[in-house]
Amino acid sequence: MTLSIALRGLLRPLASAAVTALLFTGILAIQRARDGWPFAVSSTAPTSDTMPRMVASTTADVASGRVSIETAAARSLDIRLETVTRQSLTETIRTVATVVPDESRISHIHTRVAGWVEHLEVATTGQVVREGEPFARIFSPELLSSQTEYLTARRATAAAGISSAVIASGRTRLEVLGMTAAEIDAIERSGEPRRLVTVVAPHTGVLVNRGVTAGTSVDPSTTLATIADLSRVWILAEVPEASMASVRVGSAALLDFPASGRAPFPARVDFIYPMLTERTRTLRVRLSAANRDGALKPGLYGTAAFETAGQPVLTVPRDAVVDTGLQQHVFVAAGGQFEPRLVKVGVQLADRVEIRQGLTDGEQVVAAGVFLLDSESRLRATGAVGGHNHGSPSGDERPPATSEDPHAGHRPASAKAATGKE
Repeated sequence: MTLSIALRGLLRPLASAAVTALLFTGILAIQRARDGWPFAVSSTAPTSDTMPRMVASTTADVASGRVSIETAAARSLDIRLETVTRQSLTETIRTVATVVPDESRISHIHTRVAGWVEHLEVATTGQVVREGEPFARIFSPELLSSQTEYLTARRATAAAGISSAVIASGRTRLEVLGMTAAEIDAIERSGEPRRLVTVVAPHTGVLVNRGVTAGTSVDPSTTLATIADLSRVWILAEVPEASMASVRVGSAALLDFPASGRAPFPARVDFIYPMLTERTRTLRVRLSAANRDGALKPGLYGTAAFETAGQPVLTVPRDAVVDTGLQQHVFVAAGGQFEPRLVKVGVQLADRVEIRQGLTDGEQVVAAGVFLLDSESRLRATGAVGGHNHGSPSGDERPPATSEDPHAGHRPASAKAATGKE
């Protein structure tokens, strides 16, 4: 009794599973017969009512990749043509520009005698100094000795009542050692040598480097200071390597330094440096600009825009050129067809491209809708005429059945099952 009850409890789940399997198998069989496999992707192709018609007229057209498009279809694809013409391409090259001091207006201050700096009149870097203003006062035993000898010679000749060449040579020696004419006249009037000699600024400028402090031992090789005249500055522009052939000495540029508060101003190239900067792959060119107000401060960044106009050349819109990386081609319109043609390009601007080979003046090229034509042309060239089902007026053409398609013989039923329409 217990054994039969256990057997009945075991058979009930098995019978339920068998019934479920039979039902599932039946459903799958019905779906397969209707070509409506639940997870199959619909293969319904678009009809000619919604797709423009593109047809290849002849076998030769298919082999060459030519594409014929009806006029209405061309309008729907927004295909626009443009005539190839000759234009003078005006190229604008925008580069980074930097303000630097004019090297011809930089000077160093040195003393002509050995000694010690006892006092600095200009001790702050960046301070403006005027030509002839005192910079430092130096004690020099050599200069003090030369002054004493000069004054002694003057007294001796004055007592004798005659002039001597010794006096003239003594005065010249003091001038060579760095004393000014005014200082020599002052010691002649006072009859006493000066313990300190004054070093003056050679010209007006800004102190960009101070090399000594009070108490520093100096000699003629010591650079006391460096002064830069910033009333005129240099502008260094970095021209990209690809554009360096367009910039020459005398080329005009529009300089703009917004931080300076000045409006953009013109300038011309004074000098082109002979070497490229390897790190940035740019060619440095030099321009100069007046800076009376001091607004152009060294180190300031801005832009330099060079405009170069070349000879008239054949040009097409940039969007008309299909660049594959290895070659470039355009689509030429002729007799209702669009023929892909290889071209050789030259200067490439933002909106225009120079054509050096492949086109003639007056031909028409496709300026808009190029990439759709390019994909269709590649299908024609490979012989896949029905690839996009553009040639069937009714839209019922289907790709040929293959052995890899498990439902190739039931395409119409599949389409109905997928769309739910009878």
